[in-house]
Amino acid sequence: MLTSVLLQEVATVSNTYGIAALGAGLAAIGAGIGIGRIGGSALESIARQPEAINDIRSNMILAAALVEGAAFFAMVIGLLVVLTK
Repeated sequence: MLTSVLLQEVATVSNTYGIAALGAGLAAIGAGIGIGRIGGSALESIARQPEAINDIRSNMILAAALVEGAAFFAMVIGLLVVLTK
């Protein structure tokens, strides 16, 4: 249902704007899923080896920052496509 509504909106708006907005949305959703998986895996690793909590935490923060940076970059590109036309 939601997909059909989104596709209809994309068809009514210019293709460039719709595709850019869809790409920015997918980047945000992908980042949320990625950070959730990173956090879950970190908690599982800490449960298995509590003595390695500091190493796991620092690696988790670094990986989450990289995922968030990539998503931010994709959203900025999507906004640039929309705003420069």
